[in-house]
Amino acid sequence: MVSVDFNQIEDEFLEAKKNWELEKLYVDLASAKGKALTPVEKKFLRGLLCGCSPAEIAKIVYQSASSSTVRVYLSNGLYKYIEEMLSNQAGYSVKVKNWSRVTHLLEKAGYKKGWFQLSSPRDPIVANEDQNVDLVVNQSATIRDWGEAVDVSVFYGRTQELTQVHKWIVQERCRLIAVLGISGIGKTAFSVKLAEEIQDQFAYVVWRSLNFIPPLELLLQQLLQVLYPPQEIIIADTVAGQISQLIDCLRNSRCLLILDDFDSILDNGWESPAQITHKLNPKNASQPFLSQIRYRQGYESYGELIRRLGESQHQSCVVFTSREKPQEIAVLEGETLPVRSLKLTGLNAADSILILNSKGLTNQSEAESRVLLYWYAGNPLFLKLVATAIQELFGGNLSEFIKQGTVVFGDIRAILDEQFNRLSQLEKHMMFWLAVNQDFISMRNLPKEIIPGLSPRMSQRLILEAVELLQRRSLIERQASDFSQTPVLMEYMIERLIEENFTLNDERDGHLFMSHTLFEAHLKNYLRESRLNAEI
Repeated sequence: MVSVDFNQIEDEFLEAKKNWELEKLYVDLASAKGKALTPVEKKFLRGLLCGCSPAEIAKIVYQSASSSTVRVYLSNGLYKYIEEMLSNQAGYSVKVKNWSRVTHLLEKAGYKKGWFQLSSPRDPIVANEDQNVDLVVNQSATIRDWGEAVDVSVFYGRTQELTQVHKWIVQERCRLIAVLGISGIGKTAFSVKLAEEIQDQFAYVVWRSLNFIPPLELLLQQLLQVLYPPQEIIIADTVAGQISQLIDCLRNSRCLLILDDFDSILDNGWESPAQITHKLNPKNASQPFLSQIRYRQGYESYGELIRRLGESQHQSCVVFTSREKPQEIAVLEGETLPVRSLKLTGLNAADSILILNSKGLTNQSEAESRVLLYWYAGNPLFLKLVATAIQELFGGNLSEFIKQGTVVFGDIRAILDEQFNRLSQLEKHMMFWLAVNQDFISMRNLPKEIIPGLSPRMSQRLILEAVELLQRRSLIERQASDFSQTPVLMEYMIERLIEENFTLNDERDGHLFMSHTLFEAHLKNYLRESRLNAEI
């Protein structure tokens, strides 16, 4: 073996320092190796970064035509460290294969100075023999298109949730995530805050709202115009082709796409009794029936988009927010799968107090604040709305507001009306029943008291389906196998029953789920408990 003059090591292949982030590369490779690179390893790495083959490196370093020594160093050392480093970053198994692939992989990983991701979506990622995909990532976002994203310079809480989703995306490489929750819980702000925190991990960041119900073809065209390189492109004529082009982009560049208000393109899916008679007992067509979470007419292709984004392998992440969980997510998601969902619940007391303070409700007693936080369960929008009403109607006197006893009113009522009206008959019955049974209710207890007119077999099936739908609509809370509602929802349901003058057993609604007497007893108990809570 030819001896090497280590004093001259750093004098070779200095051109690499001009074009590559050498110090960062040394540190990251040392982490993969478990200890610092040797001077020889650093020298050979610089040689590769200068585009030299093992034979050319051997000729320069050893003045020898034999490249065996260099090849041994590379195969037993550098190649393995590079593969380990890039695999950890990508979440895929990355293979070097040969010396010429090194600069390609490291360039794609963002180690080249002044490099920007400009690879064409028409050039597919090259998979190795095991069908594992090479890493294509840039460490800093080069294109950010925030659309109409809201300002989150003032943002309260959600530290744990942000940390969880950050881990899913950056460390566990999830490719499709649904952020779910009831209206007002802060899904939109959460999505923007999340994107701001992790944007440096992506070459492209695009945030879009679906609030104006854009046809999928229009949305895809907009996304493709952002994600394709600036040169002229030819967008496919069909939606299926455009989805394929989008997935190509997500494979070739590390992209973060945020689709807000996904439930805007969902329909209530409510079926008439005639449409579902065959699903029930034909002899009892008056039985309650279920709605389904489905897409608006003409927007069914969004389901195909979600399915393909979740099933197709790519290195990007698509996050969407919604009050309701589409069936495609329910099928694809899993704790160890690349498709996940996160349900946002109310803010904790400390963060809720910050919202009240920001609206001018300061110097309130702890007991009064606790009542308000209990009623609205940390829902950020509801807290802001009620704080404004307290200022405008009660001169900022929280005690006076609590004494008047009305919890659901104004915009809060309108928001809950809109979501409640999407429910089927059976779902509404279950919401009523849960409202007057305030404690968490076990699944095994539900069939004993709800809609006794149904046959046991049919009743059990329908109730299981209804509970599942209410969960997917973010309208019930679950602890283990038990279910309940938030206090503001309980209050809303009770008010609806009072306004209907207990007409649940009239001709319009023949499937009485409990007697008038039982309902009245539960209602009195509810009102008594509410007063006690308000006095605490």
